[in-house]
Amino acid sequence: MPEDSESSAGERRRDAGATRRRLLNAARDLFAERGYEGATVREIAERAGVNQALLFRYFGSKQGLLTEVVAEGGLERFRATPPEDLFETALRSMLTSSAEGADRTLEVYLRSIGRGDEATGTLRELGERYQRALAELSGAKDGALRADLAMAWLLGIGLMRTVVAREPLASADPDTVCRLVVGTVDHLWSTPEREAP
Repeated sequence: MPEDSESSAGERRRDAGATRRRLLNAARDLFAERGYEGATVREIAERAGVNQALLFRYFGSKQGLLTEVVAEGGLERFRATPPEDLFETALRSMLTSSAEGADRTLEVYLRSIGRGDEATGTLRELGERYQRALAELSGAKDGALRADLAMAWLLGIGLMRTVVAREPLASADPDTVCRLVVGTVDHLWSTPEREAP
C-alpha cells in the first residue's frame, strides 16, 4: 500500500476518534445542562460541530450516546474506585463539575433520571451498582438502607447545588462540604445496628 494511502487512512481514523470525542463531550454537557429529554440530537451535533448523521453512525441512537456518556463517567469511575472511596469521589466530582474538563456524570444523572424510559434503565444500573458497593461497607443487615440514605444525601446535595443553585451550598468550597459530609456519612458505615426492643 502506498505511503500516502496509509497516511490518509490514519488521518481518517484520528478524525473519527476526534469526532466521536466531540460528540461525547457535547452530549455530556447538554445532558448535564438540560437532561436527557431536553437535549436534542440536532443540538448535540451542532455543539460538536458535526452532521447529526455521524451521531447515529457512532452511537446508534440518543440512548446509545447516553449509555456511553454514563459508562465513560460513572461506570468507569465506579470500576476504578475502591468502595470505601466511592461516596467521597462522587461527592467531590459533583462539587467540582463546573471546572473545565470535570466529570459531569452526576449532573447528567440528576437531570435525566425519571425523564423518559430510554434514559431510566442506564441510569438505574449506575445507581444500583453504587448502592450495592456502598451497602457492603457497613457489613450490617440493613446495609442496603444505609447505602440508600447515603445516596439520597449525595443526590440531594447535587440537586441543591447544581440544579436549584441554592446558596450558600451552590458556592461553598468543595473541601469544606466534603469535610462536613464525609465525616458524617462515615457513621453510616461504622455505627452498629441496634437490637429491636
